[in-house]
Amino acid sequence: MRWLIGGAAAIAGGLVVRRLLGAGGRGSDQWQRAQARRREARWHVATVNRPAGDVAPGGRFPEPLAGLGDAVEVQVRPAAGGRGTEIAVRLRDGARLPVAAAARRVTGRDPEQAIRAALRESKQLIETSEVLHPDYPPTTEPTPMNKPLRVATAQGRREGRL
Repeated sequence: MRWLIGGAAAIAGGLVVRRLLGAGGRGSDQWQRAQARRREARWHVATVNRPAGDVAPGGRFPEPLAGLGDAVEVQVRPAAGGRGTEIAVRLRDGARLPVAAAARRVTGRDPEQAIRAALRESKQLIETSEVLHPDYPPTTEPTPMNKPLRVATAQGRREGRL
């Protein structure tokens, strides 16, 4: 049994060394292209069930998107199959360090979180004329038993999903 485990470890170690030094290693073009794609800003897209004229009347976006200012790029285009309008948003400067991005995300200062929240709130404003909050007004007294639900709801509001 030991020789089987040792053999599997040797094969795995060889694959790692081959990956790093040989084909697909850090010096390869494929690896460099993959790293460049990771640094590009990601498009966040929401489909709004309204015509394009209602999304940005007079060229003005709803306040949550307008509040992001020149830090983001916004595109408006017809949704597939004529089913409303797509709003796509991304950061203008996409190069971010992964460690710094992780730290900002934990503290709630990640610009991607702000984009998701602004896009979600703008969609609600365009479709219903108000922003709906799942945790307001609270329907129960804060207790130790419902604490996990309150934490999850607060996180979902910030992240856009539970």
